Amino acid sequence: MISVKSAREIDCMRRAGAIAGQAIAMAGRAIEPGITTRQLDGIIRKAIEARGARPSFLGYNGFPANSCISVNEEVIHGIPGKRKLLEGDIVSLDVGASIDGFHGDSSATFPVGRVSAEAMKLIEATKQCFYQALPLIRSGGHISDISKAIAKYAALHRYGVVQKYTGHGVGRDMHEAPEVPNFYTGRRGARMVKGMTLAVEPMILMGGGHRVEVLKDGWTVVSADRSLAAHYEHTVLITDSEPELLTAREGDPLLPAV
Repeated sequence: MISVKSAREIDCMRRAGAIAGQAIAMAGRAIEPGITTRQLDGIIRKAIEARGARPSFLGYNGFPANSCISVNEEVIHGIPGKRKLLEGDIVSLDVGASIDGFHGDSSATFPVGRVSAEAMKLIEATKQCFYQALPLIRSGGHISDISKAIAKYAALHRYGVVQKYTGHGVGRDMHEAPEVPNFYTGRRGARMVKGMTLAVEPMILMGGGHRVEVLKDGWTVVSADRSLAAHYEHTVLITDSEPELLTAREGDPLLPAV
């Protein structure tokens, strides 16, 4: 069942989203060659807990860390650890924050030092996949409007779109209905209405395919061809007019109306 939030619940979602966005921004500024993914995870946890929230991912279905940190060909669900980031890597931070019973969910991919032109193009295109879809996240539209916009932009740049994992509703639970595919399924999907909150998250592969695999740790998802992957996500509130980014970070084109 799709959850439509009340005004009070939306205020809670704004708090959770702002905390998740701030945590990503703080960790993003700390990214440099030599830092470990565990150190980044620690920064994220401290940023979340300093504002009275808790990391949504810690213990979620048994996940062992505060955030998902995925490097290079890792798409999502990377487990932070001793790995040191190297010059030229790209790293995706996926963060959830929970406060007052509600969750904010967001992700972004960052370069580590100087990266190749191809890697930067992938990072930017993945972000733009989201922003191509953003104007279509409005009352009266359908989920497929989002899916088509993401898929079209990725195809324009000859990138692949992950099909096994999708965006989703978010609120009291980290994953709520409806699913928000990054590709067109052939169905219109749910109709969007004011008060819905969606985690829209393009997962884009440089190799042009859509297949992914899960590593032996049972969590880390990688591109099947081991090509670079990027991830970009915001929690979005559907309003009477323009969509509101609940997890907006400094420098985002559309800031939340608080």
